[in-house]
Amino acid sequence: MAIGEKYEAVIGLEIHAQLATNSKLFCGDAVSFGAAPNTHISPITMGHPGTLPKTNAKAIEYAIRIGLACGSKIAKDNYFARKNYFYPDLPKGYQVSQHTTPICEGGTISIPLPTGEKNIQLNRIHLEEDAGKSIHDISATDTLIDLNRAGTPLIEMVTEPCIHSAEEAFLFVTEVRKLVRWIGICDGNMEEGSLRCDANISIRLKGVNTLGTRVEVKNLNSIRNIKKAIEFEIDRLIQITETGGTIIQQTRSFDANNDTTFSIRDKEDANDYRYFPDPDLAPFHLTEAFIQSIQNKLPTLPATLKKQWKTQYDLSDYDIDQLVEDKEEADFYMDWAATCKHYKAIANWMIGPIRAAVNEGSISFQQLSSLIPYLVELVELVETNQLSFSVASTRVFKEMMANPGSPKDYATTNNLLQTGSTDEIEKWIEEVLANHPEKVAEYKKGKKGLLGLFVGEVKKISKGKADPKMTTILLEQKLT
Repeated sequence: MAIGEKYEAVIGLEIHAQLATNSKLFCGDAVSFGAAPNTHISPITMGHPGTLPKTNAKAIEYAIRIGLACGSKIAKDNYFARKNYFYPDLPKGYQVSQHTTPICEGGTISIPLPTGEKNIQLNRIHLEEDAGKSIHDISATDTLIDLNRAGTPLIEMVTEPCIHSAEEAFLFVTEVRKLVRWIGICDGNMEEGSLRCDANISIRLKGVNTLGTRVEVKNLNSIRNIKKAIEFEIDRLIQITETGGTIIQQTRSFDANNDTTFSIRDKEDANDYRYFPDPDLAPFHLTEAFIQSIQNKLPTLPATLKKQWKTQYDLSDYDIDQLVEDKEEADFYMDWAATCKHYKAIANWMIGPIRAAVNEGSISFQQLSSLIPYLVELVELVETNQLSFSVASTRVFKEMMANPGSPKDYATTNNLLQTGSTDEIEKWIEEVLANHPEKVAEYKKGKKGLLGLFVGEVKKISKGKADPKMTTILLEQKLT
């Protein structure tokens, strides 16, 4: 049964993002993905008696940064609490988190829907430490523990139950990943566990205000899996309800091999984690001046850039959306546009050859920054019809990446500049038409779409030197 016919899904997400600090939340152990197991640990990470943790100030700054970016209220008086529960990969027997005083309260993140923007309401963003990692697929008889990750600083972003489809959840996590990367607090690499998501899902009849019994799907580690898990759970919950069954509050996991979920454990209405303030960590107070200093360093956010670019560069919504996907790319566009007024042409170059070169690893945006004067010259050559875009992008640009220098000098030396000489172009046209008499006859019988073929052939034999506009005009004259 389609959910829109009878039922409404109610979804709340909890997103854990590892903060991109150099060290852990309460000690100097390094934070690094891929290190040999149990090499980034110390007595503090291991929770040895008598050890004293110390709070990482950079982690606090990063948590404030995301709160400000989301329009959250920043709590000035904070403390850490012990959340007591036992897992083999939690060596202290408790997790240090925030309970009654999340550092960020409220806020929103906007997602793009076909019907317009929708603000997803946040309940809170709080700081906590990560646990270690249990590894089940190396030994046939034992579970292995890697504690490198234990103590890594996390933020947990908790939404209100205001998401109503798997697609909305997909878009929300996409926006969160873009945002944490944009403001530089997390690399967002879900495949490495830097960003993980738990989804709380329930269904209810349309028009009913009370919440249904929820299930929680834990540790979703890709945006695709988040969407697939929620879709499966919604269908499962509807099927149970429609067949007269009872939905059990459960914690579940997702099987990416067959896009289904399975039960890990049944869950009571509330867990008694016995929270209490950590006696080893002093409460901390945030001053208005400190919060303002972080606000002042916050980069312009994508939503603001979109509005600015619409008027400043007169770009289409598509171009703007493409260019503000990544902060490095957006910054590079603005640096290039500061010295060249062909804004649309720059956008085409960015979305086409530039992005392809960066994605292939041929060059980085940092390396490209030094090439901006030459890129300005290259765009000017194309826009003034001195060089075809094809030759500029496939030959001259590649040469510039390997051997930075003037594109006009290179094009001149290698006889690549376009010619507007009608005599030369007419010779190439005559050669093309002589080589394709049957196509000429078809064109004259009304198959006007062949004009593009003739232009392409002229381009080919001229090695890109024939001005395509002049070529088209002369061809139309010759073929009448």
